[in-house]
Formats: sequence, structure tokens, C-alpha cells
Amino acid sequence: MHLRPLVAATLLGLCALGAQAANVLVVLSDSDHLDLKDGKVFATGFYLNELMQPVKLLLDAGHQLSFATPKGNAPTVDATSVDKMYFDGDEAALKAHQALLDKLKLTSRTDSPVISLSRVAQIGYARFDAVYVPGGHAPMQDLLTNPELGKLLADFHARSKTTALVCHGPIALLSTLPDAQGFTTRLAARGTVERRPDWIYAGYRMTVISNEEEELAKGLLQGGVMKFYPQTALQQAGGSYNSNQVPFTSNVVIDRELITGQNPASAIGVAGELLKRLK
Repeated sequence: MHLRPLVAATLLGLCALGAQAANVLVVLSDSDHLDLKDGKVFATGFYLNELMQPVKLLLDAGHQLSFATPKGNAPTVDATSVDKMYFDGDEAALKAHQALLDKLKLTSRTDSPVISLSRVAQIGYARFDAVYVPGGHAPMQDLLTNPELGKLLADFHARSKTTALVCHGPIALLSTLPDAQGFTTRLAARGTVERRPDWIYAGYRMTVISNEEEELAKGLLQGGVMKFYPQTALQQAGGSYNSNQVPFTSNVVIDRELITGQNPASAIGVAGELLKRLK
């Protein structure tokens, strides 16, 4: 048997696999809390399954991942999300995803590979094939008004590059509003705000954790009240909201470059659609 053709074929196969690999930018909040009404504060961060289920699937498929937060600080996991119920009751799956998080050192205050969004801009948005934003309440604190994230998402929108978000993550889409801070401030103060037909996502079909689901889960806030719900915010900005029929069941909505998932149960579905786009 001649080994040279076999080696050449193997190398060609590896090159083909490499050519299919994409670089996905994962954007998280670097806030460890959410400011509520009346000066109350809720300790939060990202939801373990919403980050790590897609991350594991993307890594298993051979894709490269880069991680960023607004300031480049290590993100915080929401302690209430470290629960096997978010992994279909599978304790082993929970442990496996925790172990992967530890291996990546994302939450390490000294060794985290997370970079800032300004650094992402310096590297160049063209280096990334898709962006993924997981939930947890933390994006409601900073991602929704972050101007650097707004520039990134606007660039992806202009180039029709895959933009995937889940649970509270889709609130980050508001960062592309010309006056995101003013919009959210007025919404928090008045409960209603003028629609923005100039929003780049106006008319897009999308989902986010529903008002009904927020009400069902408000016990997590320990008596606190959110300044506004993300469903209301996205609808008032001009998004076409789509909900599930049964609370906390998976719901994934796709419209053009946008892939949104409604709740923690939607994370795997969003990851699946993201993987299809990257093939």
C-alpha cells in the first residue's frame, strides 16, 4: 500500500475541516447585578446553560470561540442557574458544563480570556463569522445601552452576519438605537415610549423572555421589581414579538440574520440554528 496518497488525502481532509471552522464571538455582560426599582439590587450574571450548552456544541463542532464583555472584565455566573433543572434534570450534564466553564477560565478574575468590546473593534468585526449573546438578567444592566455593542451589531446587521441571542440576551439589540440610553430611561420612567421606525431591527420577528415568564419567575427577585420587562422594551422599539404557547418551553424565532430564543429551554435550539448557519 502506498502511504503518500493516503497521507495527502488525510491532510486534504483536515484542511477541509479547518476551512469549515468559524470564529464565533460570544458577548456577555460583565455586570454582576441588576438595578431594580426603588434602589433595590439583584445579584445576577449569565445563566450557566444559556452560555455553556451552545459553547460546548460549537466547540464540539470544531469552531473557534472568542469571548468579550463591555469592559473586558470576567463575567459572573448567576448562582441560581447552577441547577440540573436547566439540563433536563441531568446532574452529569450539569457537572460536565461546569467543568468546561472551569477549563475555559471565563469567570476567573486573574486568568479569564475575555476581552473588551473596544478590543474587538480593534481586531476588526470582519474576523468574526457570528455573534452569540446568552441571557441571565445581567444584559439588562449594561448590554442594552452599550454603544460599542451597538456598533458591532449594526455592522453584523449591515453585512447580514448571523446574530444569535437567547432569553434576556435579545435586550442587547436595543444598543443599536441612536439613543438607547434615552429610550430605556424614558421607558423605565413612563412605562411607554415612542416606537422607533428607524431602528435597524424594526419589523423583525423576534422573541425574548416573555412578560408572562417574568411574572412567573419574579420570586427570584426576592420582592424587587424590574424597571421594565424586555418583551415590552423590544415591542415598543418596533420588534414583532413571537411567544411560545406554554411558558418556559423552547421557542426559537428566525428572521433574516437574527436568531432569538425565548428562555433557558431555548438555548440548545438557538445553538442548533447557529450551527446550521455556520456550515
